[in-house]
Amino acid sequence: MTHATMIPTHPRFNRVVAFEVSKQTLVVHMLPADRQRTIANTLSAVRRLLGAEIGKDSGPLLVVCEATGGYERHVLAAATALGLACHRAHGSRVRSFANYLGLAAKTDRIDARMLALYGLKTDRLRLYQPPAPEQLALRALKARRDEIQQMLIAETNRLEHATHAVVAKSLKAHTRALKAALAKLEAEIAALVRASSALARKAKLMQSVIGVGPITAATLLAYLPELGRLTRGEAARLTGLAPIARDSGKTSAPRHIEPGRAAVRRTLYMAAVVAMRFNPVLRIFAHRLKARGKSFKVVVTAVMRKLVVILNAILRDDQPWKHAKAA
Repeated sequence: MTHATMIPTHPRFNRVVAFEVSKQTLVVHMLPADRQRTIANTLSAVRRLLGAEIGKDSGPLLVVCEATGGYERHVLAAATALGLACHRAHGSRVRSFANYLGLAAKTDRIDARMLALYGLKTDRLRLYQPPAPEQLALRALKARRDEIQQMLIAETNRLEHATHAVVAKSLKAHTRALKAALAKLEAEIAALVRASSALARKAKLMQSVIGVGPITAATLLAYLPELGRLTRGEAARLTGLAPIARDSGKTSAPRHIEPGRAAVRRTLYMAAVVAMRFNPVLRIFAHRLKARGKSFKVVVTAVMRKLVVILNAILRDDQPWKHAKAA
């Protein structure tokens, strides 16, 4: 799942420029001209190519690239600067489209043409909208905070089994430094949220739900900016918490979830675990599911889903949680 904001899209584009992305180069395929070329993966090279394509023909132009962990940033930046519609494609969906076309072979040239066909033939693609600067800053700080937290957990686990005095001393010094760094980053995150009245208001509303703390609120602000403008189903699907049916004939398979925005789902997991213990409303909801014989994994997933639906409604209505005082 990409981080593109959900906005209305055109049902069809007349022209598509697709980029097969690698670290150093971009294989570009243009449709309906059915032309292909390779350029350097730099912002200036992408801008020159897209600028030339803009003036060639009339009709809406769509830029398509696949999410590649950051190497597509020049394509996204150039398309946004030129005011072009852009879609950052989900890898598994593109592969499924290739299978539908019968394209078993996989090379950069084949993939570039396949991406262009995907953009030309697929209706209602979700268009990329660049995140606001404060969202980018929150994402960077939250990502680093999580990295340091993981290092702290690892070092704490090593300290538990350290028997050599020098090793134990080194581990203790490192854990102290990591705790200080973690506290500093959490303070930076809090300051960034406070600096924006809109973000501060949303964070305060979300924290009216017991189980949702400052880090959970900051994560949702950074990675799920659409929250408050979604339907119940959209909120669950974007976070990868919507139950997917797999029924056929007389067979009714257990529902399962599909991947969504991983950073949001990880944070919601911890919030749900806390809410199941200390939030009276969600604790009762969890107990009902347990009484029906549901496993812990099913219960915590259901609480996570209920949490994100509640938070979406809170931001939509711009009102604290209705059970906040009772809780």
